[in-house]
Amino acid sequence: MQCYVYRSPRKAETYLLLPDKAEVVELPPALLEVFGEPELAFEFELTPERRLAQGDAIQVLENLRQKGFHLQMPPENQRPF
Repeated sequence: MQCYVYRSPRKAETYLLLPDKAEVVELPPALLEVFGEPELAFEFELTPERRLAQGDAIQVLENLRQKGFHLQMPPENQRPF
């Protein structure tokens, strides 16, 4: 699955991973209020076997399919959204 990574202009080391560039407008308003205007950082092919710097590829894929996004925060700030 193609994965688009957006950085937060408000929160250091906070990223949104999306399966489609167009889905930025479909994010929950409360998330965008905290996250800020998403800035495209990079894109990559996400597979279950891919090693990620933070998180588990299978969990990220599941979040992308179920929620339409995956929120990655620094370890000390992680909380479910």
